[in-house]
Amino acid sequence: MTFKRVTPELSVSAQITLNDLQHIKEQGFKSIVCNRPDGEGADQISFAAIEKQANNLGLNCHYLPVVSSKVTDDDIKNFENIVRDLPKPILAYCRTGTRSITLWAMSAPKTYSHEEILNLSQKAGYDLSGVIRRLKNNGETQISKADFAYPIVIIGAGAGGVAVAASIKSRSPESEIVIIEPNEIHYYQPGWTLVGRGVFTPEQTVKTTASVIPDGVKWLKGAAAAFIPDENLIIIDGCRTVKYEHLVVCPGIKLDWHKIDGLSETLGENGVTSNYRYDLAPYTWELVQNLKKGKAVFSQPPMPIKCAGAPQKAMYLSSDYWFKNKVINNIDVEFYNKGEVLFGVKEYVPALLEYIKKYDVNMNFNHELIAVDGKQKIATFKVVNGENESVEKVKFDMLHVVPPQSAPDFIKVSPLVDENGWIDVDQSTLQHKKFSNIFALGDATNAPNAKTAAAARMQAPVVATNLLYARGLSKYQAIYNGYGSCPLTVELGKVVLAEFGYGGKVMNSFPSWIINGKRPSRLAWRLKEKLLPPIYWLGMLKGREWMAKPEKLSDKSD
Repeated sequence: MTFKRVTPELSVSAQITLNDLQHIKEQGFKSIVCNRPDGEGADQISFAAIEKQANNLGLNCHYLPVVSSKVTDDDIKNFENIVRDLPKPILAYCRTGTRSITLWAMSAPKTYSHEEILNLSQKAGYDLSGVIRRLKNNGETQISKADFAYPIVIIGAGAGGVAVAASIKSRSPESEIVIIEPNEIHYYQPGWTLVGRGVFTPEQTVKTTASVIPDGVKWLKGAAAAFIPDENLIIIDGCRTVKYEHLVVCPGIKLDWHKIDGLSETLGENGVTSNYRYDLAPYTWELVQNLKKGKAVFSQPPMPIKCAGAPQKAMYLSSDYWFKNKVINNIDVEFYNKGEVLFGVKEYVPALLEYIKKYDVNMNFNHELIAVDGKQKIATFKVVNGENESVEKVKFDMLHVVPPQSAPDFIKVSPLVDENGWIDVDQSTLQHKKFSNIFALGDATNAPNAKTAAAARMQAPVVATNLLYARGLSKYQAIYNGYGSCPLTVELGKVVLAEFGYGGKVMNSFPSWIINGKRPSRLAWRLKEKLLPPIYWLGMLKGREWMAKPEKLSDKSD
């Protein structure tokens, strides 16, 4: 962990971890301020966990969450008061440190001139020229002149963003593209299910963002914060502005841990875990190996979520370990699902029910996890039965939680979304319904498909084709048929390979005599364990559209 000194009293840094806290104390800091809302990233340690350990070390800790580049007057005033009152020196952190130093800069004119603020921020490694313009403009971000301008701008360097950039480049090598992304690490999140069973190590699911950005594509390190589509403009952190001709939005999905009362305070301890976070998947495997008797509870939240089969995958793989180690009869396995069915595509349910029976899983539908008491090991569920609601408290020894999920905050408040807060696109072309020079793909759209990496793999060539068509560089448009895939890992060495499109239509990639997706298959396991990671890293992210060629919609020459 590195921190950047701004003034003798204040330093800033990117996201800190629990392991950093001892070093922070040794460096003489007295207080920590968190400016990052919980749930922004899949590797993000919750503030509650940071605060607990910081307090144990005698450090003061304060939570002032700020949405990226949405610094309000109240945020500035609160930060000013916190910095004034807390013991010093203070370390403030967010995702990259930009929000924290922006808060300081916006509250600093009482002490420093604009030139001094700019100089101090530059010495700390941050370009706050946009902030200075905002200060000189009475707190308003100037949009008359952009800091950057690019023909094609992509928001997000996750699976969708990198894949669509690579697909555009493979079709039009001369295209000028920039990806806006704040994170330095790129994760292969489908691998975390196997980390939770000890098949993969966490390190096998990680590469640097720089290493996956396609050749010839620029990386603008920063967080998108606001859209002004009528001006073809984006505001990013540091009050900087980016002009575009065409825009692709693929920011991923937000994990709303805080919507379950008490969960953030106990994640990673007291038997509470989740394969939906990078640092917690190894804890899942630790709990599975150590549990010899008692109750194991697995929860599934309201839809939509990314990889809707993942809550079950954790349950099946854990139960398989207990079954093979002959302790399954001593463990009460419980599955609590907010929904009303085991899986949304009925063709795959019979095979899954065989494993429900094999592991003697007790299924509970219409149960939504609303609170967790880690110390008492009690999970509280809201139960809906018709018009009646009740609350059920469940004791557990191990609890695997999947959090509720939603579009990122800066997306939900943007003019790009529908009434439910998702990016409003045509489900076939993935072009925005209102703004024709904007496209979107991945988990934040309102297309009614499964939110999986396999879906993004199929969507990327469609968006690339249609964006180039809009730019006059492709003869064809393409359509997306809703394809998604969910390799349901029902035991170590066997997978039910669910593949389906819009409306739950089964869409097998292989003949049934090779892989029968309705039955558990060893070959499908080999696909999941051995083939899908290189297909992801070396195919999808490199613009090699293996088994993902888009279906043509029209020809300009017709």
